[in-house]
Amino acid sequence: MNNGLPGARLRRVTEFIEGNLPRALPLAELSALAQLSPCHLTRLFKQATGVSPHQFIVRRRIDRARVLLAARELSIGAVGHAVGFRSCSHFSATFRRVTGTSPSVYQTDARVLAEHGELGPMR
Repeated sequence: MNNGLPGARLRRVTEFIEGNLPRALPLAELSALAQLSPCHLTRLFKQATGVSPHQFIVRRRIDRARVLLAARELSIGAVGHAVGFRSCSHFSATFRRVTGTSPSVYQTDARVLAEHGELGPMR
């Protein structure tokens, strides 16, 4: 049985996603990069990673947003924009759905932890 997208192609797609989180990442562009049809890329990507390309992108955006929120250097809206969300409301709703908390509560909690020396260095 095929284990999904071959390593080099998977790496090419995931590195491209990582380097381009702030902008739109249409499936057609990712599939062209992998030299596969959109349907084939989606199927093989999910076999290799356990999630669809869209879910992977959303998770990576939220992971990056967590780091930026904890750094407390940008507003919530600026963080959302920096990780590729077009509106603050879409960012907030997605962040809450993925993490179970709002970006503002997450940022406040990170600030409290940092003040008490319980938050390690940011990546």
